[in-house]
Parts: sequence; C-alpha cells; structure tokens
Amino acid sequence: MDFKIRAAKQEDCKEISRMIIELAVFEKMQDQVKISTQELERDGFCSNPRFECQVAEVSEEHKSSQGYTVVGYTLYFYTYSTWMGPTVFMEDLYVMPEYRGKGIGKGLMSKVAQVGKEKQCTRLQLTVLDWNTRSLDFYIMKGARDMTASEGWHALRFDGEALDKLAAEAPKD
Repeated sequence: MDFKIRAAKQEDCKEISRMIIELAVFEKMQDQVKISTQELERDGFCSNPRFECQVAEVSEEHKSSQGYTVVGYTLYFYTYSTWMGPTVFMEDLYVMPEYRGKGIGKGLMSKVAQVGKEKQCTRLQLTVLDWNTRSLDFYIMKGARDMTASEGWHALRFDGEALDKLAAEAPKD
C-alpha cells in the first residue's frame, strides 16, 4: 500500500487530536488526555513551536473504514543531553490498527530519525509501556536499547499537586 509521510500542518491538528485519543484508549489511559485541538495548534504551529509532528497519509482509495486518509502520526520534540548533546524525543508513534504491519510505523519513526540527524541530534529517545511488548520488540528490532534493562534508568514525572508543590518550594527571587 502506498502512503506518504509528511510534516504536519496546522489543519491536521483535528486528525492528530483524534489519533491521540485513539492511542490513549489503546494504552488504557484515555482519562488522562487533557490536550485540545486548539492547544495543539497553538503549541505546534507558532513562531517557537514546542513540538514537531509527521503524519502518514494514504490516498482516497485506501482511506480507512471511517473515511480517514491521515492514518498515523508521530509527535516529537528536542531536548539536550549533557553527555551527548542534542536529542530528539519521540513522544508518540501511532498507526491506526487497520494500517499496522504495512511499514507506516517504521516510515514515521525513520522520518523522525532523519529530521533529528539533520538537526545534529545524537540520539532518538522514547518510552514504551512495559506491557506493550509488540511495540517494545519493534523498537528493539530496529536497534533501540532498553535503557531500563541495560542501565537501570527509570522515567519519572512530576505533575498535578506534586508539580505545584515543587514549584512553590523554589527560592524567591
């Protein structure tokens, strides 16, 4: 099946938002999605975007059973490693179920790697849920290292009350 990987445009945000929810349902975390289409538009398509996004698009003749031609996306942003320098972090990689196994996920991930290399990034980082062995196996097959297994790194997060409390403890100017 032919598909095209391209940089997302602001008008793709409705489709990206739809797929973010589909991904959250798959990850059994749909109650945690708080981002709106308008916030995606604001944060990704401004003078200093907080993220970049690629979408996978199929022709009209291969549109989904629901009528969609945008059938996958990857959302990523840049961080900095004090050991290695510029890093691209892939927050999401999603392909609609009926399009999996057709090379679209590989195409999206490879595009992120290419864009990152063009921006002198030394590595591509991502997280994957421990129960999502199909995705974990896919990433490892493509050459990723499981940092939890090999080096013992754990991904941690402050949010909600914990973030508020930590911010309130900051020294006053």
